[in-house]
Amino acid sequence: MENGNEPATKADLAQLRSEFQHGFDDVKETLRDVQTELLRAFYSFAQSTETKLKESELADFMLRQRLTAVEARLLEVEKRLNFPNQPSQ
Repeated sequence: MENGNEPATKADLAQLRSEFQHGFDDVKETLRDVQTELLRAFYSFAQSTETKLKESELADFMLRQRLTAVEARLLEVEKRLNFPNQPSQ
């Protein structure tokens, strides 16, 4: 295949196959690298999101505890106002 007009030999075809296979292997390796980088990025995002959710859940829990305490105190005040002669428990 020197001048492009001669018929291809088996060796020419084998060389061409080898070059295509090499190029294909390079593409596969590049795709694996991209996949790895994407997975790392998503993993990092998932970790930070999970941390934020845990912090939010903890804040919600603490707020509910405080609200429960306020409600209990308010109930005691209401009992004293509505039933002034009865001892509180």
